[in-house]
Amino acid sequence: MANPIEQRLEQYTLAHPREVLLVTVEIEGEPDQIAIFKGYSSSLMRPTAFDPDLPVLPEAAKIIAVDRLEGPYDPSHPRYLQQAISWEEFQEVLVAEGL
Repeated sequence: MANPIEQRLEQYTLAHPREVLLVTVEIEGEPDQIAIFKGYSSSLMRPTAFDPDLPVLPEAAKIIAVDRLEGPYDPSHPRYLQQAISWEEFQEVLVAEGL
């Protein structure tokens, strides 16, 4: 089961199906980037389990920043809507959305 933060981010992308969230995190001291699109999370730097119920974002992960991109995500030509949003700022967006 996804952790509450991952669930909130996935819910945001369900409410905004034309957006991709690119979440920069630190997991056990190692950097990672997680793409979240239409309710699904996938690591761009680590293996992602085939089972969508297994969390990609561990509860102990430290969120560094969130980028909002126009979907679908194309790493060779990303279309940023907003970059380097702090976790504190993005939490305010989630709260305002009721998530």
